[in-house]
This record gives sequence, C-alpha cells and structure tokens, in this order.
Amino acid sequence: MPDKKDERERDVAVNRRAYHDYFIDEKLEAGIMLTGTEVKSVRNGRTNLRDGFVRIDGSGNAAWLENVHISPYAQGNLMNHEPMRPRKLLLHRKEISSLIGKVRQKGYTLIPLRVYFSRNHAKVEVGLARGKKQYDKREAIAERDAKREIARAMRRH
Repeated sequence: MPDKKDERERDVAVNRRAYHDYFIDEKLEAGIMLTGTEVKSVRNGRTNLRDGFVRIDGSGNAAWLENVHISPYAQGNLMNHEPMRPRKLLLHRKEISSLIGKVRQKGYTLIPLRVYFSRNHAKVEVGLARGKKQYDKREAIAERDAKREIARAMRRH
C-alpha cells in the first residue's frame, strides 16, 4: 500500500545544487501561477531550478520566481509560454512581510528547493538560505565521505 504522502505530493524537480551551495535555515511552501502549457510541461518534469531565485517586489505585495526554466510544451501551439518568464508566487501578505525582514539581513536569499504537485496544485518549496564559503563546502564533502566509510565498515562486520 503506498504511503499517504506519496499520493498527495509528487516531486517534479529538485534543486540539489542548493544544498551544496547554501545553508538552508527555513523552508516555506508557496503556490505558483502557471499557464496551461506550463502546467503540462511541469507535469512532464521539464523544469530546471538550478539558477532560480525569488524576488520580492519593492511594494512588498508580491513574490516572483525568477530564472526558473520551464521548457515549452511539445504539443503546444502558438500560445505556448516563454521558458524563462517570471512567475508569481502565491503567498500571504504576512508571509511576504516576514520574508522581507529576513532577506534584508546580510547574506540571506530566497531560492527554490523543489517543485511538486500537492492535490493537483503546483507548489514550490522556497528556502531562506545563506551562502556557503568554499571551506564550508569542503568540510561538508569530507563529512559525507567519512559517513560513507563508516557505513562501509559497518556492513563488512
């Protein structure tokens, strides 16, 4: 019997690079405003989050998902979407205002972590992130390698 989470949520795209380049301090779920051909393309897994980020406009009323590539739908016609267009994120005003305060702190940014469908609605998981320095990345790699070696040793014995 499948898990209930599997029935409701289905990952479409994951930004693995984000966990390598950033410390993720907080996660937030937001809806995305998509056109019809974008939804079909996202369902087919044709989404790239690698260089994506979230921009909050000057008035503080809206958050926009920028630099996320959603490929044009193969069976689309002349009304197909532009792949790199900014997409509005659906957040409550209180959430946006709290994010504004957090992003203004030095070194923080908002990045998309994953795109998924929850009850047939496209959602994006946004992370409040701090950039990693080069030595932090090396430390994380060394730690991961050490865990892998310990796991190998445990399996042998």
